[in-house]
This record gives sequence, C-alpha cells and structure tokens, in this order.
Amino acid sequence: MNKYQYKVKGVDYEVEIAEVEGNIAKVNVNGIPFEIELQKPINAAKHPTMKPKTPVAPAPQAAPTATPAAPKVNEVPVGAVSGTPLKAPLPGTISEVKVQVGQQVNVGDTVLVLEAMKMQNNIEAETAGQVTAILVKQGDTVMEGSVLLTIG
Repeated sequence: MNKYQYKVKGVDYEVEIAEVEGNIAKVNVNGIPFEIELQKPINAAKHPTMKPKTPVAPAPQAAPTATPAAPKVNEVPVGAVSGTPLKAPLPGTISEVKVQVGQQVNVGDTVLVLEAMKMQNNIEAETAGQVTAILVKQGDTVMEGSVLLTIG
C-alpha cells in the first residue's frame, strides 16, 4: 500500500491507496475507506500494489456540489460504542494517551495530550465514568470534532 500526506486548505489528510483496478481505486482517507473513479487508468505495471486492468462498471456519479465535503474522521456509528464521546476541540496530533479502556476518570482528569500549532494541549474528561473506548493512538492526526474516546 502507498501512503501519502496531503494538506488541503490547511487540513492534513493521510491517504492510503489499497488497490487500483483500471480506473477504480480503493483508498483510505484518514482511516475511512472510499472507492474513487480516476479520470484515466494508471499503468498497473509501474505500480506493484495495483492489479492489472479488468473491466469494471463505472462508479455512480454524485450530483456536483459547490464545495466537496471533507471526510469525517473517527465518525462512530450509532450504537457502536456506549458512552459520552469526547471530541477534539481543534485539529492536531495525538502526542500522548494517558488512559486505558476500563479506567475510571473524573471530570477534569487529563485523558489525552493533543499537539496543535506547536503547543501541547491537555484534553480533559468532560464527564465522570469509565473509559469505554479509545479511538485514537499516539501519532494520529485528528480534525476538530473527531471523536477521541468515549466515557460511559
């Protein structure tokens, strides 16, 4: 798999190309899978992670919008994890995870450290309870509003 780092309008994206068949590529953008249609096929012989071209039905085209929507990072499906989500207050990189799943936390306890604009920001628990899920790890890049962990 090939991994690339992109910045679009000041927002960092990690794009991982899983496979390409003809003009259809399966990619992960910040961990979220997408199937995209390329305007023209890529020569598979030059890229070892790509399969040779096989006939593929074109992907359905969505109606054009004024601004393409950014992928939702760490979106948690409804009912997948119980508890209150703790969301990133600003975009940045997780520099430290200070809790573990099952650990009891109180309001105001530092649960993560988020580096943003060369500053270390302590992310504190907004509710008391037990950590039910941790959705990030050290080194992950997160966007504002990304779910970092849940407390139940």
